[in-house]
Amino acid sequence: MNFLAHLYLTPDTPDGLLGSLLGDFVKGPLDQAGYAPDVTAAIKLHRRIDTFTDAHPVVLASKARLGPDLRRYAGILVDVYYDHFLAKSWERLHPEPLPAFARRVYGELEAHPHPVPDAFARMLPWLVRQDWLASYRSVDGVHEALTRMQRRFSRPTPLAEGAAALQRHYDDFAADFAAFLPEVRQQALAEIDGSRSSDPEP
Repeated sequence: MNFLAHLYLTPDTPDGLLGSLLGDFVKGPLDQAGYAPDVTAAIKLHRRIDTFTDAHPVVLASKARLGPDLRRYAGILVDVYYDHFLAKSWERLHPEPLPAFARRVYGELEAHPHPVPDAFARMLPWLVRQDWLASYRSVDGVHEALTRMQRRFSRPTPLAEGAAALQRHYDDFAADFAAFLPEVRQQALAEIDGSRSSDPEP
C-alpha cells in the first residue's frame, strides 16, 4: 500500500499518522529505535499491512494485468493505483474531505517532535509542497507521482508509463481495489485490536 492508504488504515492520531509513513523508512527491529509506543505500533501495523497486501490474490491479479515491461515494478504501480482509487472514493469512506485531511496530516507531520530518518526528512517538504496525498485523485497526479519515483532509480525505468497502463485497464483496477479495500480494512482493524496485547516484534 502507498502513503494515502497507510494513513487511512492507521489510528488517526499524530503518532499513528507518523508511524504509518515511517514504515517505508525505518528498517530492522524496533525495540531500540526509540520511538513512542504509538509510533512503534503504527510502524508494525504498516509492515503487517504490506505483508497481507503482497500475498493477497486480488493484488496479485492487479499485478498480473501489467505487461512484461512493467511487471518488475508491479508492486509500486499497484500501490499507487490503489491510492488513486482511494483518493477518488475518499468522501464516502472518511468523514473529513481529502484536502482538509491532507492539510491536517502535513501539519502534524511537520510539527511532530520525534526524530525521523534522513530520507523521510528530505521527502517531507516535497510531500507538503506538492500536496502528494490529494494529487493521487487524478490520473495526471498518478503520472506525476510515478515520474518522481522514476527519477530515484539510478537506471532508466518505465515507471512513468504506468499511468497509461492504468488508463488501459482502468475499470479492472477499479474493481480490484473495490474488492480489496474491505478486506485490508478488516485486517488492519484486527491488527489494531491485537496490538493492545503485548505482541512480540514480527
